[in-house]
Amino acid sequence: MLDLLAPALVPEQGERLTRTAYKQDFREREDAVRNGSSWKLERRQHFEEQGSPSRDALRRGDWDEALRLLADRRDTLAAAAQEDARRGYAFHRVRVVEQPLTPYVQWELHSQRQRAQYGQRIRIVPAEQVAASESTHPLPEVVVLGGHTLFQVLYTETGAANGAIRYTDRDLVTRWENYIKALYAVGEDVISYFDREVAHLDPPTPRAGRE
Repeated sequence: MLDLLAPALVPEQGERLTRTAYKQDFREREDAVRNGSSWKLERRQHFEEQGSPSRDALRRGDWDEALRLLADRRDTLAAAAQEDARRGYAFHRVRVVEQPLTPYVQWELHSQRQRAQYGQRIRIVPAEQVAASESTHPLPEVVVLGGHTLFQVLYTETGAANGAIRYTDRDLVTRWENYIKALYAVGEDVISYFDREVAHLDPPTPRAGRE
């Protein structure tokens, strides 16, 4: 278990953004990063993503179609990797995983393995590693962009995107970046994790009301 505690986030110290405003602000700030890096922490085990045909196929229970649609985006991932390399940009993800895997996380790990094949930096940590920071509630979903901006991404109870809270206090941003970096350092590369824990699994069975 990682002994380092996650910094506290006080919503009143940030600025609440709608989903649309968050997406626009995120894109603008990320596009402005040159010769820098960003860090993302993913904790929830279920999301209701929108705008992903593969995710829609998972929701329908069509596993083969979900994987086929993931395979179709290889050219897009290759182009994104080339652009990141051109501007010296590196995006790191830490995915917290609980066992047994939810259908969503099983699907997401297929997606992340593919992303890693195109150079994205993704590592997996078991939920036990973050237990010290979850004595009262689960860790939030957090993205730190370019060392300057922290977004606490918000979701509804069912996992649908619900905007974000933006923080720009430099000390807070730095402490969160260091926390995610510490998790990344003890994490396992998503490809080796996938090969051992995911590749052999049967297609997930959608659960009543969610998958």
